[in-house]
Amino acid sequence: MDRISMKIGAVFFITILLVEGILFYFLHSSIIHSRIDEELASLQTRGNNHRDILETSYLEETIHHITSMESRTETHVVITDRNGEIVSASIPVDRTITEIIEKSPMHIVRDGLILEDDWQDKKYIASVSPLDNNGAVYMFKNTQRVQGLIARLNKHFWLAGILLLSSMAIITLFLSRFITKPVIKMNEATLKIRKGDYSVALPRLGNDELGELGESIQVLADDLNHIKKQRNEFLASISHELRTPLTYIKGYADIAGKDGTAPEDRSRYLQIIHEEASKLSELIKGLFDLAKMDENTFTIHKEKFELCAFLRSIHSKIEPSYIDKEITLNLICDGEVYIEADPIRFEQIILNLLDNARKYSEAGSTTTIEVFEKSGKTHLLVKDEGKGIPKEDIPWIFERFYRVDKSRSKALGGSGLGLAIVKELVEAHGGKITCTSQLHAGSTFEIIL
Repeated sequence: MDRISMKIGAVFFITILLVEGILFYFLHSSIIHSRIDEELASLQTRGNNHRDILETSYLEETIHHITSMESRTETHVVITDRNGEIVSASIPVDRTITEIIEKSPMHIVRDGLILEDDWQDKKYIASVSPLDNNGAVYMFKNTQRVQGLIARLNKHFWLAGILLLSSMAIITLFLSRFITKPVIKMNEATLKIRKGDYSVALPRLGNDELGELGESIQVLADDLNHIKKQRNEFLASISHELRTPLTYIKGYADIAGKDGTAPEDRSRYLQIIHEEASKLSELIKGLFDLAKMDENTFTIHKEKFELCAFLRSIHSKIEPSYIDKEITLNLICDGEVYIEADPIRFEQIILNLLDNARKYSEAGSTTTIEVFEKSGKTHLLVKDEGKGIPKEDIPWIFERFYRVDKSRSKALGGSGLGLAIVKELVEAHGGKITCTSQLHAGSTFEIIL
């Protein structure tokens, strides 16, 4: 579960380690070179000071004083005459000192010269300052002293490096956990979804891309949970819808087939069988239509026709069923409105919407079909004054098998396929259908072509 945090942490740690390592290297080199330059400059300045004193008072007492003073310090002095012979020295002159003095150039600038600066491999670092009498003051410092100073400096660098690495590891671990925590939560959520558990509740993960991804996963889980719930309800519903007519058909067929059944009873039983078979046929036809739409084998044969005359024909056909339920069915369609559509499929759309309006409206209410043109589009409205649809159900009503009021829909013979078929047919015509509704005030379905 923490693999991604380990990977991100490792990448962060290695990246920062490389950056810090390079910076430490350049900082260390810079400080070392700066410190060595300071030692060399100090050595040269000290030699120049002794030179200035000797030029003022070149006496044996002064020479002795300078060599005695240097014998008690970390630096050493060697004074030579114009012939290069050693006049005085604060330490015994060894071969290394002699070699350095011998390689001194003939002409030395007034400010002096660094004769040896190799503090790593040589025994001494050295400088020379010229005297007016053509002699010279040589300053030496044992490189062991310098190496000791650098070693102490390196020790501090190592200590700082260890402390930095430790703090960097802790900070990297914290940051990687902080950054990957949303990813880990989303991974846990997707694992639950993959196992079929859609009860995912992701917290708000921020306003960045990870937050948007978390919201998308939450929406996906909610949708899958809704689909799973609807599928279970559909299986139960379709089982009921198929079992009920089949039970009636089988039961009444058995009774009608008995020899002792009176002709009028047999006729009534056969009528019931016919009605139930029709319901079953309509249900199977709806399922078959949706299956063909899913497979893209559903064809639309468009032709141009006048919509108002077409709707008046439908109005006259369905009005008796409205009158029987004491509902007023109005048609508002003025002038001539032409559309290109499949007349058979478009009639199926209108009949489905009107059938729903009639089912869910009470006696004394009014259902209205209205047509108008706006911005080059044809708008067709089916408005009722029925029960209405709860706000939370409106986004789902065009989904197949979805029913707002399950018990009422079953009582009215609904299977949850009608509006799904309507939506598919409208979109197959290149149109759009929307719904607005208010509880106990009715619903309005609008088709825009």
